[in-house]
Amino acid sequence: MKYLRAMFVGLIIMGLNFTAAQAADDETVYELRTYTTNEGKLDDLNARFRDHTIGLFDKHGMESIGYWLPVDKDNTLIYVIRHKSMDAAKQNWQNFGNDPDWKVVAEETNRNGAILAVAPESVYMTATDYSLNMLK
Repeated sequence: MKYLRAMFVGLIIMGLNFTAAQAADDETVYELRTYTTNEGKLDDLNARFRDHTIGLFDKHGMESIGYWLPVDKDNTLIYVIRHKSMDAAKQNWQNFGNDPDWKVVAEETNRNGAILAVAPESVYMTATDYSLNMLK
C-alpha cells in the first residue's frame, strides 16, 4: 500500500496545475483520500461522487484535482483535493459534514446498505519546491 500511495503522490504532483507564482510560503494543502467500499458498492460510490459529492466539495471550497481507480483493487477509490490551508481544510470538512444537502445524499445513497467498508484514509500534503521545476 505504501508503494501504491507513493506512486499516486508522484503522479498527482506531476499533474497539479502549479505556477511559478506559488511561493514556498504558500499555505495550500493537498489531501489524498482513499475510500474502500463494501463488496459491490464501488459503482454506488462513483455515482455519489459524480452526481453529488464533487459539487458539494466545490460549494465548500474543496477543489477536486483528480479521481483514480487502482487497477489491482475492485473496491477502492483514491482522490486528491486542494484546500487553501490546513485551517481551511478543517473548516471545509466541518461545513461539508454539516451541510443538509450532504446529509440527504449520504442517507439516500446508504439506504441499500453502507457504501464504505471502513472510514476513509486521509493524508495531507504540501508541494515540494522541486515539484514546481518538474512542471515548467
